[in-house]
Amino acid sequence: MRSDLKKREKRMELKYCEHCGALWVREGGAGVYCDRCQPKVDDLPMPKKKPGKAILPVRRHTVVEDYGPETDDGSARGGKGTGGVA
Repeated sequence: MRSDLKKREKRMELKYCEHCGALWVREGGAGVYCDRCQPKVDDLPMPKKKPGKAILPVRRHTVVEDYGPETDDGSARGGKGTGGVA
């Protein structure tokens, strides 16, 4: 009798629809869209190719000539000051 009960048991999961965001209960491992959205998603065209790995654009480092750390008076070390106005 216990084995008959095991055969009838089904694992259920709480899932959100990946199209509309609604919460619903599905049988373990079933689809990702609720019953209202499944027909809408089935009508969408299939992508032509599988999305690949995203590659971010990379530029060369910016080169700044004659750059050095600034001193307390705002002038570059070793450079000429602006002769401040008070």
